[in-house]
Amino acid sequence: MDSMDSPESAAYERRVAARFASFDQDGNGWIDREDFSTAAAALLAEFSTTARCDKGQALYGGAEALWQGLAGIADVDGDQRVTRQEFVGGALKRLRDRTTGFTEIARPFLHAAFAVADTSGAGTVSVFDAERALRALGVSPAVAGDVAARLDRDADGRITEAEAVAAFAAYFTTMP
Repeated sequence: MDSMDSPESAAYERRVAARFASFDQDGNGWIDREDFSTAAAALLAEFSTTARCDKGQALYGGAEALWQGLAGIADVDGDQRVTRQEFVGGALKRLRDRTTGFTEIARPFLHAAFAVADTSGAGTVSVFDAERALRALGVSPAVAGDVAARLDRDADGRITEAEAVAAFAAYFTTMP
């Protein structure tokens, strides 16, 4: 049996595809700046937040920073699009080796997204609102509910920003 046909290889490919799809918001086969703008707009719409307010501006700025960071890591040919091949070949290999670097690239977007989803103003997000945010970003309802519940490690119904950032970074930088 060829190593590329192994169960481990198939599992790896499925995980890569899921990670790529989470960024490819419009499903066109590549990741570009518009995917990040789409994600920001969906999150703002879910939480009835305008793009022109401080939270909206911070979210769009964070989305741009995340796009620039990902493009800088993975857009090998400089065409302002990250194909699945570039994502697999560049992003995952580099991100796996630079978890801290990825966290820093993602932090402005995650911080702003967290602020949008913090409907209570308490500096934490409810499990319910975390699930809403995940669904707005294209995560299936069943998966979003499970992920939100697992983020609430102490089962108090609230998720801290540090927990959300750590989980996001682990998801994109940890491979089998």
